[in-house]
Amino acid sequence: MFKLNTCIDLSISGRDGGYNDTRDVLVTQSTDGVDYNEMWQEFQETIALQNAERQAIINFLTFPVTNNIETVAQLSSAKFEKASEYGEPRGIRQKPTSFSVGYDFGWYDLGARFTWQFLADADSGQVTAIQSAALDAHNRLVFEIVLSALYSNVNRTAVIDDLEVPVKALYNADGTVPPTYKTNTFDGTHNHYLVSGAATIDSGDLDELFEHLRHHGYSSENGVQQIVAVNSREGKEIRKFRVADGDTYDFIPAQGQPQDRILEPGQQVSGGRIGATYQGLRAIGTYGEMIIVEDDLFPVGYVLVVGSGGSMNLNNPVGIREHKNPALRGLRLVKGRDADYPLIDSFYNCGLGSGIRQRGGAAVMQIKASDSYTPPTQYLPA
Repeated sequence: MFKLNTCIDLSISGRDGGYNDTRDVLVTQSTDGVDYNEMWQEFQETIALQNAERQAIINFLTFPVTNNIETVAQLSSAKFEKASEYGEPRGIRQKPTSFSVGYDFGWYDLGARFTWQFLADADSGQVTAIQSAALDAHNRLVFEIVLSALYSNVNRTAVIDDLEVPVKALYNADGTVPPTYKTNTFDGTHNHYLVSGAATIDSGDLDELFEHLRHHGYSSENGVQQIVAVNSREGKEIRKFRVADGDTYDFIPAQGQPQDRILEPGQQVSGGRIGATYQGLRAIGTYGEMIIVEDDLFPVGYVLVVGSGGSMNLNNPVGIREHKNPALRGLRLVKGRDADYPLIDSFYNCGLGSGIRQRGGAAVMQIKASDSYTPPTQYLPA
């Protein structure tokens, strides 16, 4: 996971760290007469937009948990038998099997220090700038934890009550046998971390990823929407998919997206075109039942497919764990030692962890010609 960031100081003075002091007080206007408070407000709005983009991605991938361990039961199915005239029907008796899924947890903090002289002379914009930077850092931390849980194909362990509890990745050929779904059976080599076998994405890659979720039940018939998350490089190629070129489906652009297809008179797109956004994400179109979302926050050379039940839904693959005590959840600003000057020696604090509960509810494909799957370097657990 991520290492504890102990006392990382945010300074608007340009120095690497330490206390914001009287040398850090800025003039109120720039040389061209622009008010610095207005500039800070603009910067904060920009940061808020960036955070909203990351938060939309977090919401469709996750659901909240407070337990550090969950027991997930797998029940056998019941079966009717032919009735006899005098016999008693066989009673339903389930033979449940279960496995434990863990969620790791760690504390993270970030220092925001001021001297009282600085606070006496600084305008609100300077102090709020520190707050905005901390909010951005927290949002980015959650985002990286979520995507690392998905893109990393390595199981982890968490020490909980002096016991080592497994924190699983998606199905990764670790010997776990996924439960049977309808006529689909699996073995311990089942893997949701794939390699395309070519340097460029093609429609067969999306077909394969779709089946990797569908054969576990993550499809529209069970109320799950498959979402393909790609970088703009892969998005550019997906826009080219056409049945006329041998692809299974046509790529249908979303509303507001440029169309490079001219329909014949009387011809229409079956089901219409989806909106320009989906759950706050930028949707570029559809391929079959799959919605394609594009954002350069997703790594180049990877295609992530997620079965999403909606924002913060239990069917989403990643559990974000927070503390059992509600007062210790979320980002907290902890005041300093002097009650008269709470911002002096104050620091930001949060407790977070993650784990995969729906191991078959997502799949990742690396777009490359050969070799085994390797996670993107920016989303490797520390």
